[in-house]
This record gives sequence, C-alpha cells and structure tokens, in this order.
Amino acid sequence: MGNPESKKMAALCRSAPLPSDLAAVLDTMHHSDHDIRNRLLIARLPAMPQILIKLIEHLQADDAGMPELAALIAKDAGMTSKILTVANSSAYHRNGRSASLEQSLVALGTDMIKTLVISESVFQTFNSFPHSAGTDLRGFWKTSLTAAVMARDIAKAIAYPHSEEAYLAGLLHNVGRLALLATAPKEYAVNFMARDDDALCAVEQRTLQITHSEAGAWLIERWQLDSFLADSVLYHHEPVARLESAHPLIRIVRLAHLLCCHRDEQTAIADAAVLCGLGGAALANIVTTAARQVARAAEQLGIDLAGADDLVAPAAVAPPAPPDPVQQRLSEEVRNMVLVSEMGQTFARQQGEAGLLDSITRSARILFDFDSAIVLLEDPTGQALVGAGGGEQRLAGFAIPLAKGGPLAGAAAQRRLACLGRDDAALGIAEEQLLRILGAEAMLALPLLAGQRCLGLLVGGVKAWQLSGYPRRERFLQAFANQAAAALETAMSERGHARRQLAHVAEEYREASRRVVHEVNNPLSIIKNYLSVLDSKLARQEPVAGEMTVLNEEIDRVGQLIGGLADLQPGAAQARRTDAAAVAADVLRLFRASAFVPAGVQIAARMDEEPAEVDVDADLLRQVLLNLVKNAVEAMPDGGSVEIVNRGHVNRERRLYLELCVSDDGPGLSAEVLANLFAPVRSGKDGPHHGLGLSIVHGLVGRMQGLISCRSGKRGTSFEILLPVRAGEAAGAAARVMDPV
Repeated sequence: MGNPESKKMAALCRSAPLPSDLAAVLDTMHHSDHDIRNRLLIARLPAMPQILIKLIEHLQADDAGMPELAALIAKDAGMTSKILTVANSSAYHRNGRSASLEQSLVALGTDMIKTLVISESVFQTFNSFPHSAGTDLRGFWKTSLTAAVMARDIAKAIAYPHSEEAYLAGLLHNVGRLALLATAPKEYAVNFMARDDDALCAVEQRTLQITHSEAGAWLIERWQLDSFLADSVLYHHEPVARLESAHPLIRIVRLAHLLCCHRDEQTAIADAAVLCGLGGAALANIVTTAARQVARAAEQLGIDLAGADDLVAPAAVAPPAPPDPVQQRLSEEVRNMVLVSEMGQTFARQQGEAGLLDSITRSARILFDFDSAIVLLEDPTGQALVGAGGGEQRLAGFAIPLAKGGPLAGAAAQRRLACLGRDDAALGIAEEQLLRILGAEAMLALPLLAGQRCLGLLVGGVKAWQLSGYPRRERFLQAFANQAAAALETAMSERGHARRQLAHVAEEYREASRRVVHEVNNPLSIIKNYLSVLDSKLARQEPVAGEMTVLNEEIDRVGQLIGGLADLQPGAAQARRTDAAAVAADVLRLFRASAFVPAGVQIAARMDEEPAEVDVDADLLRQVLLNLVKNAVEAMPDGGSVEIVNRGHVNRERRLYLELCVSDDGPGLSAEVLANLFAPVRSGKDGPHHGLGLSIVHGLVGRMQGLISCRSGKRGTSFEILLPVRAGEAAGAAARVMDPV
C-alpha cells in the first residue's frame, strides 16, 4: 500500500521525535535536496481525531451495530453535540421536544451518523492545519465535500462494502494541499488554489520535490489509518490505464476526482467509469444528486460555501528557470562575505572578552540555527581546551586534554570541521559530557583559526538530522569562525597588555617601596644616633637645641620620603638656588655629631675655594651626599678617610656644571661591581634593601638634571657629580673665563 518513499517517511516520522521550534528548523532546511520531505517529517501537522480512527475500525467490523456506534459517539462531547444539533433540526425532528442521543441516532440512521462523524472529524482536522485560518478554504471544502459525496455514491453503485470509507477517501484526497501549505507557505501559497491537474503536480515536483498527492498519502500513513486510503490519495492523478487492476477504492476516488474537478475530460471520465463498471446514466445521476448532498452536508457541518462556485481555479504557476549554478554560487559567496564582514564589525564593537564571547555564541545560534553554542579556548599551557562561553555553569570545570586525542581534540589539531552525533562510535566521555551540557542530539565543532594558530573551538548543539546540511556550508562557517578568532585574538592581546601594564605598575610600586625603605633608613639611623647623643647631653644637663633641630629635620625628611611613595616615576626636581657647600657642611655635621662614624674614619670637606651655587633641590643633594658618605664609611671598617671636594665649574656639552667629588681611600670596587654600579643589584651587606643605594643616587642625580660617574682602583673610590649651575652664575663664570684679571 503506497509507494516506498511514503512508507519510508512515515516510518521515520513514527520513530523520530518532533522538534519544538519549527520556524528555526525550516530556515536551515532551505538548501536541502529533500527540503519539503524533511519539513513534513518534523512539522507539527494535526493528528487525526481518535473518534475517526475508532469509527474506521467500527466500519470494518461486520457485526458492529447501533449500540456500539452510540457508545463511541458518547465519548466525544463535541461529536455528541453535533449529532444532537442535526437530529433536532427541522429536517429530522418535527415535535416540540428535544431528542436524546439515542433517539437522535435512531432518527438519523446509521449511514447519516457515519457521514456526520467522518465529516466533522475531518473538518476539525482541516481547521487545525497551520495557515488554514488565514486562507480562503471555500473552494477547497467544496471540492472535498463533492468528491466525498460522489465517492460514496459510486461505492454504493458498484456495491463496494465500505461506502463510508469511500466518503472519507474523497474528503481526504486533496489533504496533501493543506500539508504543503502548512509546511511551505512561502513556496506553495501561490499554487494552493490552482487547478487540480497534472500540470499542478509537475510544478509541485519541480518546486518542492513532492506532489500534493504524495504529501497526502504520507500524512494518512502518519495517521495510521489501516486501509487503502493512503493509496487512493496517492494515485488519484494516475492515468486510468494504470489503474485497471488497482484496488476498488483507488478506482472510486480517481473517478470521483475526475467528476469533481475535470468534468470537461469526458474521455478520461468514461474510461474511469468503465473500470468501476458504471454506465452513463449512473454517472449522470451521481453528478445530479451531488450538488444537493453537498449543500446539505455543508449546512449540517456549519461550513459557509457561499461564493465558492464563483472562485476560479487558475493554472499552476511554474517556477522560474533554475539559476545559473556559477551565478548562484557567486551570489551565495558574496552574501556570505557581507554577512561575515558584518559579523566582524559586530565583534569589534564588543567591550571585553566576556561580551565578545556572548556575541559570538549568540550570532552563531542565529546564523546557523544552533540550539545552543559554547566556545572552548586553549588554556594558557596549551595542553587542553576549556569552556569559555555560553553561560553554562558546568563549563567552569570542563576541559578536554589535547594530548589524549578524541574527535574534538582532532578538530582543533587538524583545523577541520567536525560533525558528531550522539551515536557516533568515536565519541569519548568528554564529548558525551559536552552533548549533555549543550542539551543536544548532535554537535558541530568549528576551529577558531587566527593565522596559523588555533585558539579553540566554537561548538554548536544541533538536532541529528541537521548535521548533513552543514558540510555544504563549511566555507561560510569557517569564514565566520575566522572573524570570531580574529576578534578573540585582539581581545586576548589587549587582556595580556593590560596584565603586563598592571604587572609593570606593581613592579614599579614594589621598586618605589624598596627605594623609600632604603632611604628612610638613613634619617632613621641619624635619629637613632642623635637620640643616643641627646640622652648623654641631657644626663649632663648640657644644651640640646642643636640636636633637637637635627631630629626635627630628619623626622620631616622621613615624612617627605614616605610621601614620595605615591610618585612611582618621579620627574625632574623643581629648580632652586642651593649652596652646595652648606649642604656638604650639614651632612658632615650629621655624621660627626652621631655615633655612626667609627673612630678610625675621618670625614672632611674642601668647599670654600670655588663658588658653590647650584641649580638643584637642597634635599635631593643632601640625600645623595648622605648615601655616598654612608657607603664610603661602611666600605672602610678598619679606618680611612672620606672627603667631599668642590672641583669648580665644568663645561659639558655647552652646559655649565659644578663638580663635586666624594672620595675615600678604601679598598676600591671590583670590576664586576663597577660594571653594574648604578643598577639595583644585591650587595654583600645584610638586609633586604642593601644594594639599592647607588641606583637611588643615580636616580636622584638624574632628577636634578645632573651627571654622576665613578672611578675606582686599589687606592680608593671617587664619585664625581656634575650639578647644573644657575644661569646668572653661569654668566659670571663665563666672564671670569674671558677676563681672568
């Protein structure tokens, strides 16, 4: 019964679950070779009412009578109401009292009851088809009722034992039109009202790869009506010559279709009548009585057929000539390029990596009809793919080791598209986990390629039947993935740059902290020593005004140093006139008055022989001299001498400087230390901040826009400092050079 394709589709429908979102599915099926057939498989077409299925079984039972029929109808409130309405109409009920269900059944008779039940069930089903409410169905219902009445009368005329089955077959012979309209409204709406002939079937085949007779037969098989109904619908356009040995129901429906829709084709009608064993008079009687029966049935069913005879069935509209394949491919490539370019701009506008990942997954779901989508990115070690997008909590701990292989790891390693179904033998536990996370029957894994590097995978959850369509769109899929990967690489690069900047600032802060701690040690040491001196003087009741002044100054300096911690990259110091000789004398006073300098170390200054005005900050100069003198003292534990000398003015690169020299006669510096003298290196002194002193000195001299150099040998070490001289002082020095008298 039925052709193999119809049976195959019906079997698939019974075994496959129906999806929840038909609209999204239909969009992705556009490029399928069996587009409408696939749509029919997953479309939410209405089911046949159970009462009609039970009635068909009742009709096939030879011993079934009125009690069984009454019990069947009583189970359906809507059908019971319809029976009572017809039975209590003026055509059947003449006294004033309303008839009960049993009385109504007796009044109507078995044949009328069966006709009403069949008609009402079918038209309830017709009204449940998608898009039927917005379509003028008057012509369709008129044709269906006419074919049903004629098929029943033909069945009675040739003594076919199941006349109600013939009536149902006539009602359903064009149900394939509704199925195609519901499944492909855009493609089929133009031909829904077309003349029902072989030309329409040819157009349907070219446009949709399926005719309305094939679609109707498939739908009836889906309803599982166990009879020859599906075959009668499938073959109602077959040439009469092929139906000579066909089942009677097939021949009945074919003749009813010709009488209803092709009354001008007298030869075909005569041939079909011969197959059914009917003469011209019988045919004429069937045609004559059909109109009256159709009008009566429409009234009983509440169907408005007013104006149906005025509707003209146009010829089927042939589809346009198929486009040139090369031009079609070019158009598709251009469209894809535009879409991909738009996606690239969309990705570029996203703020932050999280927003970008969300945009990628959302766009992929829209463009490729993914039910769900996530991104797996290579972890920092490059050893695994880890979850990065999709808003799924379980992704936080999900990882796929790249070294252990598997379909997803292979897709990333080989830079290729992977289509994986739940029943794929190659699936590992990780892939099965991911399918559960996606909540999908199958998944598509698309490598995110940025140049020669694979950043990870875009994984979309899809339905199993969708997988076969994606390889044909691989170029578009990969172009989208490349745009996503480029945007991700930029975002990751910016994230890395931000991290490096943060690390740089943190390192600068640590360095500034070490510098401040190192420098604070100097005034703290002086304060500690002066407190010892102060204690001694107070015990002897000697004046301590000088010591208190020093303590106040050093405490202020500690505050200034700590306040400078916020200045991670200090700029040039503010220029001011400073007497270098006074600063040097103050430094010597600090050391001499404290117990810091050992008895065997002598400190001296020779500053009075030359002008000592310099254009630097006095506090910075004092800090430099303190560091250098302190280092020199510490370098001579067995005794020695330290000297601060003013060597006069020096012209360096057309700029005038005052040269100060801090020297000692200690053991000198090794070549290794001298090579890295002003870098923050580890020294041999105790404490975490030793080794910073000279690097700090170098920085302070730079802030004063000065220069510093070092000479060291077996007979000691000297640091030569060039400090800028103020403009007025420089002019005076130049005059003395020109006129030495």
